[in-house]
Amino acid sequence: MDRIIIIGYSGHSFVVNSIFQSVSKKVYAYCDATEKSFNPFSLEYLGKETDASALEKLLSNSSFIAIGDNKIRKKIYENLIPNLNISLINAIHRNSNICNSAKIGDSNIMISAGVIINPLSVIENGVICNTGCIIEHECVVKNFAHIGPGTILCGNVTVGENSFVGAGAVVKQGIKIGNNVMVGAGSVVVKDIPDNATVMGCPAK
Repeated sequence: MDRIIIIGYSGHSFVVNSIFQSVSKKVYAYCDATEKSFNPFSLEYLGKETDASALEKLLSNSSFIAIGDNKIRKKIYENLIPNLNISLINAIHRNSNICNSAKIGDSNIMISAGVIINPLSVIENGVICNTGCIIEHECVVKNFAHIGPGTILCGNVTVGENSFVGAGAVVKQGIKIGNNVMVGAGSVVVKDIPDNATVMGCPAK
C-alpha cells in the first residue's frame, strides 16, 4: 500500500483521504500551519510544508495538496513545484468514470466518487472535480478550478483558471466561464461569464 502525505487537514482532506483509500493508498501524515486537535484518521503531524523536517519527508514520499480553496491551493502548489521540486500525485476515486479519450493532467487533480468525465474533455493540474459532478464531451477545466458536487458541465464548456462552480450548478453547452469566476450553487449558466465575475440564480446573473 502506497503511503501519502497530505498538505492541509480539514473537511476537504477527509474526502481526499477516502479517495486514496479507495485505490489502496494510505495517507499516513499531514502538513499544516498548526497541529490539529481533531485528527479523525490518527495521522502524524509533520509541521508546515516548508519546515525542513517536513520537506525531507515530502521529497521522499508521494504528496497531495488537500485544500479546497483555489487560491490557497495554487499558492502552495506554486511554492512546492518550481521552488522545491516536490512531486504531487493525483487523487482519483476508483468509482469515478473517466473516458479513455479524456486528457487528465498529472499533478494534484482530485476526482471524487461518482464523477463522470466524457470524451475529449481536458482536466488541467490542481483541479477539483467534486462528488458526482458530470463533465460532458469536449469540456476544458483549467488549472486550479473547482467543480462542485453534482454540477453538470454540458458539452464544450470551458471553465477558466481558479474559478469555482458551486454545487448543483448546470452550465449550458458551449459556455465559456472566465478566470477567477464564482458561480453560485444551483445556478443555471446560459451566457458566457467574463473574468473575475460572481454570478448566481436561474438564469445566472
